[in-house]
Amino acid sequence: MPREQAGVCAEGNLHGLYLMFNAEEQAEPTLRKVLAEIAAWLQASVDQNADCAFNGFVAIGANYWDELYPDSRPAQLRPFPAFESEDRTAPVQPVDIFVHIRSDRLDINHIAAMEVCQRLTGLVQLVEEVRSFRYLDNRDLTGFVDGTENPQGSHRREVALVGAEDELFIGGSYIHTQRYQHQMQRWAKISQKQQEDTIGRTKIENIEYASEDKPLTCHIKRTNLKDADGKSMEILRQSMPYGDMNEQGLFFISCCKTPAHFEAQLKSMIFGDGHGHYDHLLDFTQAVTGSAYFAPSLDYMENAAG
Repeated sequence: MPREQAGVCAEGNLHGLYLMFNAEEQAEPTLRKVLAEIAAWLQASVDQNADCAFNGFVAIGANYWDELYPDSRPAQLRPFPAFESEDRTAPVQPVDIFVHIRSDRLDINHIAAMEVCQRLTGLVQLVEEVRSFRYLDNRDLTGFVDGTENPQGSHRREVALVGAEDELFIGGSYIHTQRYQHQMQRWAKISQKQQEDTIGRTKIENIEYASEDKPLTCHIKRTNLKDADGKSMEILRQSMPYGDMNEQGLFFISCCKTPAHFEAQLKSMIFGDGHGHYDHLLDFTQAVTGSAYFAPSLDYMENAAG
């Protein structure tokens, strides 16, 4: 059975660090080998830093995959969807490589990031670096608990990892990231009841509204979707808040066995239900980046490295 990258399904941490790179011209032959070595090093570091629950993974951009791995491609890998309706947009920022690092120690994350960058010297350019943190009891900076609907236990792997439907890519995961900037001052000016109606659950107790009480425009209504067979379109969220005194927001990360679930949720948020009921949380936050990746199994990366 192919070995998945441990960070895809890992439980939450106190700190996250995300590195986005674009590859240099004709770096692919060396880059395939180096990325496989980085993924293996991150995996080995899980045991070496067990006291701080270290984990990580490497993912390859949908737009770059064919250059790096021209001989095979995940069946459903496609570019990030460019949705737009009125003033609501999902901007696209194609990135070649995404390295996800998390642990319960800032210094360990920093050391790991320096190691990754050192190994990639001369092969890539750093496009963006984002450092995230746990806020209170796993809350977004809006004050609401984030990831309440996340799958638990062994179900996390069932939701996040590709299975036998795509044999060469078993153990891989479709990754989507968005960096959201929150309008915190605007959010703070509305009442707690208005905030709760925007999300669809109570703020302090984290109790979900009864189905009949959920506004059609609340975040939960727009993202808790079912497919044609009535099954929940689940994703594993690995999102964490980020920010400083100038900018605050959420670095959203979706891990799933198919990109269809994330795409359906994002479409529902921006376009709504066809009757004007879009996600009113978007009145208070705006995505400024959007990228699609695939995090292959360790075995796939090692085999492709040659």
